Amino acid sequence: MDASLELLRLYWAPAVSALHVVAALAASGHALLSKRESGSTVAWLGLIWLSPGLGAVLYLLLGVNRIRREARSLRQQAPPLLPSVIQPTALDAVQDLAVPPEQLPSTSLRQLAGSVSKLTRRALFGGNEILPFWDGDSAYDAMIDAIDRAESTVALCTYIFDDDAAGRRFAGALAGARARGVEVRVLIDAAGVRYSRRPMDLHLRRLGVPARRFLRTIAPWRVQFFNLRNHRKILVVDGRVAFTGGMNVRAGHAASTASARDRVVDEHFRVVGPVASQLMRVFAIDWAFTTGEALEGDAWFPVPRAAGSVVARAIADGPDSDFEKFLGVVHGALACAQQEVLVSTPYFLPDASLLRALATTAARGVDVQVLVPQKTNVPMVQWASRPLQVDAARRGCSVSLVPSPFAHSKLIVVDRAWMLMGSANWDPRSYRLNFEVVVEIYDPDLAGACADRLGARIASAQPLDADGAGRQSLTARLLGALAGLASPYL
Repeated sequence: MDASLELLRLYWAPAVSALHVVAALAASGHALLSKRESGSTVAWLGLIWLSPGLGAVLYLLLGVNRIRREARSLRQQAPPLLPSVIQPTALDAVQDLAVPPEQLPSTSLRQLAGSVSKLTRRALFGGNEILPFWDGDSAYDAMIDAIDRAESTVALCTYIFDDDAAGRRFAGALAGARARGVEVRVLIDAAGVRYSRRPMDLHLRRLGVPARRFLRTIAPWRVQFFNLRNHRKILVVDGRVAFTGGMNVRAGHAASTASARDRVVDEHFRVVGPVASQLMRVFAIDWAFTTGEALEGDAWFPVPRAAGSVVARAIADGPDSDFEKFLGVVHGALACAQQEVLVSTPYFLPDASLLRALATTAARGVDVQVLVPQKTNVPMVQWASRPLQVDAARRGCSVSLVPSPFAHSKLIVVDRAWMLMGSANWDPRSYRLNFEVVVEIYDPDLAGACADRLGARIASAQPLDADGAGRQSLTARLLGALAGLASPYL
């Protein structure tokens, strides 16, 4: 026994040191190969080597990006999708409506369209009609009317579907369509459905409407997937008429049903044409992943017909194969801007690269306007966002603080000729964690109308005083710094 203890005392220190070296080498190799920013890489290497054992463990827990791998793993576990879902033959039949980037009217738009085509591998289509709705009352009226007129199919995907006046109105319309023999499918995010005491998917199923939750997270072994949320807002009727934008299904979006405290200002859009088929494809893939049912045939994917003159394309974004598509499109738009950039987002948490891109765009002489709510509905986001707003203002951007009601708008307009609308916010959750969908639009009339809308909002907003905001109390600065540490998950 004494000999064994002596051997243990003699060799335990070298053994622990060797284990530390092996673990540190493995963690360092992973950091060198996977980290994109040199500052982050150096910080992790220092922690790994200067904190024996603990550094490698912390890197394993916090430094390894599992989100993308887990999302891909989940997709691979899903039942096989039928070819009609993966390759939309309805769009293949209207290639005459496809618009090559070189056909766009200006050099900057041609460059932007070309870069987005390479990034997304999705075609740009003409023949679309896109109608904006500036408030929830008009948007909901149009959506309910479309459901009431449905002849064959209704597909609805939303992050939040509240059990309130708006939600019950939609539930009644969906149940009515189902009673008429229309095929209805409803997909609600498993986290978003919990905003109501009574989950609306259960209520819909009691009404006979097929409704499912995207990525249920009740089981303890699936907690790691909690951040992989479906934040998309899509309604497609008869495969031809689609609605998308920033609005969930909840009373706060409509002035007629919202309380003063819960009122939300946002935009939504009606889309008819090839982009409606692209949005239907996004829904079909999410539905097949969730349920194993592949939606196919003319009822879901009729051959699109030209309905207008708008050139546009739908872009899916998510932590799987569509990773950082939204972020790439935004960088491309900022690089191609010539005169003006208008950005409206409820949550302003740009990463370092996007903040630099905004500053570079402003330094080129482009008028960069950022609209954010004066007060957000998430205090931690408010604390984390203010230092970034000050930083953007000091780098040449104009930051406007929009007073209540809460501005939930998600729009980007460049040179009154191009715009991006959809479900994505300017925060890491939308960049890397959520499943999102956006639509880029090459149309001066619609882009100009949205620019006018944002311009009116700027006129009633309060300009951010960067110097004054920068002289916050020590407590406010500490809260901002602490909240900033959690910004990747806000």
